[in-house]
Amino acid sequence: MKKIIPVNSKQELTAFIDFPHDLYKDDPNYVPELFIAQRDLLTKHPFHKHNVLQGFLVYEDDKITGRIAAILNNSHNEYNHANDGFFGFFDCINDQETAKMLFKVAADWLKGKGVTEKFIGPVNFSTNEACGLLIKGFDSPPVLMFTYNAPYYADLIENLGFSKQIDLIAWNWKGQAYDDKSVKLLDALQERLKRSNIIIRKVNLKNFKQETINLREVYNNAWDKNTGFVPLTDEEFDYLAKDLKLILDPDFCLIAEQEGKIVGFGIALPDYNEIFKTIKRGRLLPTGIFKLLFNKSKITGIRIYALGVIEGYRKMGIEACLYGTIIKEYKRKGYTTADAGWTLENNVMINKAIEAIKGNPYKTYRIYEKTI
Repeated sequence: MKKIIPVNSKQELTAFIDFPHDLYKDDPNYVPELFIAQRDLLTKHPFHKHNVLQGFLVYEDDKITGRIAAILNNSHNEYNHANDGFFGFFDCINDQETAKMLFKVAADWLKGKGVTEKFIGPVNFSTNEACGLLIKGFDSPPVLMFTYNAPYYADLIENLGFSKQIDLIAWNWKGQAYDDKSVKLLDALQERLKRSNIIIRKVNLKNFKQETINLREVYNNAWDKNTGFVPLTDEEFDYLAKDLKLILDPDFCLIAEQEGKIVGFGIALPDYNEIFKTIKRGRLLPTGIFKLLFNKSKITGIRIYALGVIEGYRKMGIEACLYGTIIKEYKRKGYTTADAGWTLENNVMINKAIEAIKGNPYKTYRIYEKTI
């Protein structure tokens, strides 16, 4: 007998967070999210001050078989002049009836909140956070801040009438893929930018507060035309910056600047998923914290987390310079893999910049939609 319940109590929230650990316990590519990070994301993130989320769990004979979150993103609707609803945190056994129950209760909840247009996802909460359903590249674990799911999820979702809204592409480099030709291209681009008084510099951690204010403005301007984009509030960006600073390597946080004006930036992070993969059920205590502290030096890869250039400075080669400088630095520091993602499939300029320095499109994620 199946039943579905809303997630309201601390105990139910813990069960909601923990369900994927049980679902993927035999999957060698699964990486558990840190429990404390997921709990704070679902309860303390500034997103909740102006938007609404409701989680649901399906039980069958007292065993959880699926979860979903219905998300009313008022910021998205106001910015895009829409009346859409979203789903996220979707995980499910390979059972169409269970999936149907989850999406029905999420859709009904959104309709009760007045949503009348599209039902979109998966996003956790928006494209500013982890999003997209993995549809290509199941042969390796996800890198930091990427989603993961079994191949059958696509059938469960598409059988319920969802269709593709857009695909997101993840790129990678391995070993010596970034060759001498790419280095020469990077040097030539940097020289050309200098003639326009544009330089690439590292972030100043001693003045991180002011850097954050400037980067927030660039972030909200650089991505404003992207499908699904929602500007981050000051509080949301500060929350993100505070978290990133804990794991930030200034060698991988680059700023494109013209005579003191920031016109673009690129941030790469060590791939902490290599450590998280070893932390059972995402618990830092009692032993997970030691794995995190003592294994940082063993991380072999990086993830280019965000990279963008504001309007008026695109098509100048800044994007390729930011990507190229990060890739050149990752090799210098002894990393063996680098991941760039995601990029929108229709962002031709960025995708060409990555292809120019030998990026390999190795994973694809999909965002779905249907009329609610």
